[in-house]
Amino acid sequence: MGASADNGLKIVIVGGFGVGKTTMVRSVSEIRPLNTEETMTRASETVDDVSEVRGKTATTVAFDFGRITLDARNVLYLFGAPGQERFWFLWDRLFSGTLGAVVLLDARRIEDSWYAIDRLERHGTPFIVACNDFGGPRHDPADVRDALDLDPHVPIVECDARSRESSKQVLIALVQHIQRHLGDRPARTDSSLRETV
Repeated sequence: MGASADNGLKIVIVGGFGVGKTTMVRSVSEIRPLNTEETMTRASETVDDVSEVRGKTATTVAFDFGRITLDARNVLYLFGAPGQERFWFLWDRLFSGTLGAVVLLDARRIEDSWYAIDRLERHGTPFIVACNDFGGPRHDPADVRDALDLDPHVPIVECDARSRESSKQVLIALVQHIQRHLGDRPARTDSSLRETV
């Protein structure tokens, strides 16, 4: 954080295994992201379902970390959570002090996001759902909402986690949702994000 920055705002990106959390942090962070990816071995083949992510060779084992400077006083910290069930015990620590969360979704594997949504709802953490584009057919947001049994106030957005601009729009949508959720009038955070990222 710069010498003049005094507000660190924490955002967590969660979702199932292989949905693009590390990719999103990498695409939008202004610094070289810290990541804890390790090479997947044959031992994990019996634990992790790689049928929908056949090209995946590494996986996050703790978290990813990136940063975006919004203005002279505000910095956004991004944490990407590991997706596999055996690492879910880390999520409670990652959620501590979190302003809000992005649930990144592969619409071919909607059920992989149920646990993340359940945990966020239990923590009372505001969140949005971002459907990552994996090149398949688009899904109607109403169908995704029904499949996830989401409250009507939870936004659903489309994104391409590889794209800096698309990932930025996801974060702007989250900040706007948090502002509505908290009942605050629009702050400078979303406009700062538009200008700085």
